[in-house]
Amino acid sequence: MSTSSVSKGCFVFKPSAKKKKQLSLEDHFTDGCEGAENSEVRFKLCQLLWEQIKTDTEVLQDELNRKVLDSLLDLTRKCSSTRQHSDWASKMRASEIPTAALVLGVNVPDHDMTFQSLSEQLQQSVTPHVASVQAKECGTLKHLMKRVLEKLTGTDVAVDDEEEEEEAEQTSAPLHKSAHCSLSTLCDWYNTKTKKSSGGTPGKKRSSPAKDEQQQPPVVIIFKDLEAFNPRVLQNFILICSLYIERLPLMFIFGIATSPSTIQHMLPHSVSSLLCIELFQSLSCTQHLATVIDKLILTHQFPFKLNGKVMQVLISIFLYHDFSVRNFIKGVQLALLEHFHSQPLSVLCCKKKEALLNVTQLSLRDLERIRQLPSFKRYVERQEHEEQVRLLKDDGYLKDVCQRLIKDLRNYHKNYYPVLRCLHTLASSLPRYPLGKQIRELHLICLERNVWENEDYQSAMKLLKMLAKEELITLLQRCAEILQQVKSKEMKNALIQLEELLAKFKQLDTAAAAVESVPDVEESFTSPVKNLQKKTDLFQLQKTLLEMNESRRSKKLSPFEVLRNEAIDFIDGLVKSHLSPPESQTLNEVCYYSSSATVRRHLNATPRTSIQAALNSPYYYIQNDNLKTEDGSVSNAAPDICIAYKLHLECGRLINLFDWLEAYATVVSAAEGNEPDSEDFGKVDQVKHARFIQAVSELEFLGFIKSTKQKTDHVARLTWGGC
Repeated sequence: MSTSSVSKGCFVFKPSAKKKKQLSLEDHFTDGCEGAENSEVRFKLCQLLWEQIKTDTEVLQDELNRKVLDSLLDLTRKCSSTRQHSDWASKMRASEIPTAALVLGVNVPDHDMTFQSLSEQLQQSVTPHVASVQAKECGTLKHLMKRVLEKLTGTDVAVDDEEEEEEAEQTSAPLHKSAHCSLSTLCDWYNTKTKKSSGGTPGKKRSSPAKDEQQQPPVVIIFKDLEAFNPRVLQNFILICSLYIERLPLMFIFGIATSPSTIQHMLPHSVSSLLCIELFQSLSCTQHLATVIDKLILTHQFPFKLNGKVMQVLISIFLYHDFSVRNFIKGVQLALLEHFHSQPLSVLCCKKKEALLNVTQLSLRDLERIRQLPSFKRYVERQEHEEQVRLLKDDGYLKDVCQRLIKDLRNYHKNYYPVLRCLHTLASSLPRYPLGKQIRELHLICLERNVWENEDYQSAMKLLKMLAKEELITLLQRCAEILQQVKSKEMKNALIQLEELLAKFKQLDTAAAAVESVPDVEESFTSPVKNLQKKTDLFQLQKTLLEMNESRRSKKLSPFEVLRNEAIDFIDGLVKSHLSPPESQTLNEVCYYSSSATVRRHLNATPRTSIQAALNSPYYYIQNDNLKTEDGSVSNAAPDICIAYKLHLECGRLINLFDWLEAYATVVSAAEGNEPDSEDFGKVDQVKHARFIQAVSELEFLGFIKSTKQKTDHVARLTWGGC
């Protein structure tokens, strides 16, 4: 486009009608996807699996939080009726504000979901007036008051500012004046709302206290992160609210991450005495994680699985970083997405019928991928020569075999998890928990190798053979209850054998009762222990002790001990039959995601290493050929911070700023093309000095250096080594 005009003017060029096409989620998934021929099918399968996992997780979390949320709802209902009639009203004075201290634990990322569910339930069943505030939005009392009014009234509220007052007067907005940013405005708004909801005449008496309770619902203010609030702001807000408690039915909910004593540390007695506090404790995050793993991971309903290393990475991030179940589920989502994106054979990671159908639709390239799987290669090596030839040459026969192997893999998962729960039920009752206290620990052991080859497993079996009768019968009954929930043939046969063992234990009880009624007269005369009570010399004592030792060695096992060993051997046989690691199963790569390095790189990033790598090798980030070097050194044309960083690596613990500046000026002069013999080479001018100061400030901000009081013209180095 061109313009020609004698006079000066402004010319507008409209953009072309063609708009940039926005990429959908499927386009992002397909981009760079390995095996793009079936990427659409894999994308749909990934979406369906994630929606199912997400739905089940939300339902599970609601069930776990239901108890504490129901208690909070009951407290709120009681608070709404304290003005008229309630036994709870006698516990608090008229000037006190009812307050619920909700201790949620240090898993801060999970708190938003809990407070969102709490707000929704409060608005649905108790009161429509609920406001949730965070510390980052309420740095001062004015901002706290503004956020509370905005959340409750649903309109914009201005703080004390002359320009905003003038705009409010010009637009005549009802809640834009600074005078309106107060609790008196909230009281007027609340009275207007309650009168509108009542719909009655002003002079008419209310019919009943229950209706009056519905007409005056409480105003609930939720402080999501109490520890992060400014104590002075919180104290002033509580003092102001206590003055309006007779006109406005306020209630506070404090979200506490550490300890209930936080309230005492933040609020003096003069302020905390204005609150009637009731404590609520939510489920611990470790128990929450155990339930999520039990319902989400340790089940055959979801075909997608995690191998031992990926599970270990996710659990380590949970235990050593954030205690967040929400982030754990996000890690599962990341692994799910990476598996379907990077594994073309993940098209078989679905329900049984769909998987068998997808096997028949595999392309020749997919069949070659199956032949290249390590588990399938091991399977082929175990076959006869003729069978090997058919598997490697006949594509139709390979599809039939793959269908059978998919069924075997499904059957393996159906049997694996019940036996795992049975073994955990028995082992968790043992002292010192040789196989772990949580079932996830036992699951990780089984994922790595054969669990029966573990020394801890051998010691657990020995301890189980020393259990008392009542305790052993109780544990076996729990195992029977676990096996009753499984419909596979192997588990039904195992249940029949276990019920037979329990019946034999009951027969032992009846037989023992009959034997106890008959006294053993012969034993009273021949027992060596009885002989010890008589007077004897040293030789006779030694002879008696030897006889006792021989009798113990030659003593036969009692019927209970024989039956107990039989029961433990039965459990041991189940373990050896069904708890082999998944890597031993053919086509396990279809369902199991194993790239733990990818999960760790995405979820447990190392920013310091990445920053050092960027400062050492700026070419890989800027993609400028002038920055490319072969020996790993930084080019003199690199950014100032890279040059300063490279020079500071050559210094010791303390860095002289003047020497550092001169070295920097020398490198920059070489980059500008100055000859070493010229007068301006290495000379520090104002521009170089300013660039150096900026580079040093950036290094200090990144944490590589800091100022020191030992020498005024030096800085201290905080890191050592290169990348």
